[in-house]
Amino acid sequence: MSEPTRWVTEHDANHSRWYIERFRKMAADGADLAGEARMLDAMLVPGSRVLDAGCGPGRVGAELATRGHEVVGVDADAELIEAAVVDHPGSTWLVADLADLDLAALGEPQLFDAAVVAGNVLPFVAPGTERRVLASITRHLRPDGFAVTGFGVERGYPLVDFDGDVAAVGLRLEHRFATWDLRPWQPDSSFAVTVLRKPS
Repeated sequence: MSEPTRWVTEHDANHSRWYIERFRKMAADGADLAGEARMLDAMLVPGSRVLDAGCGPGRVGAELATRGHEVVGVDADAELIEAAVVDHPGSTWLVADLADLDLAALGEPQLFDAAVVAGNVLPFVAPGTERRVLASITRHLRPDGFAVTGFGVERGYPLVDFDGDVAAVGLRLEHRFATWDLRPWQPDSSFAVTVLRKPS
């Protein structure tokens, strides 16, 4: 296991529980929580195998599963994974560190058609492990598979560093948007949704 993630070091012990209950309440209130999954679903063929990297309590992966995809969700926070198991049975939810991810050792040897890395996951990984996380995700993609990331650009992981790490792990930047509903990227955008492709 790597050093503690920023999710742990920047929040108190009750943060994960607060986060779980926040999204449960939003779902109960009828909030639209499926934006990321809609985008991914439009890019996927039916029945694709998807890695939800940093899945939290399973919101995005569960929606993709509802749309007919095979989902494996991974998060380092056991409390978030427990909530995913309770709230979204039917998919696979695993506790694992993205920086050292080895899903074959956890019984999931098959490569993925795509990965989704939503919810500011990358700025919350342990400092200095961002490239390792991207490399781990890349190893789990099939040739010509893709990953979609989304995070706030002022959360401590500058896009110039991200783009350098992307190139270093062998991914190709295909598209960048300012939102999950594909609004155009601008230099002053506060959020970046990036589509990355693994070479075939």
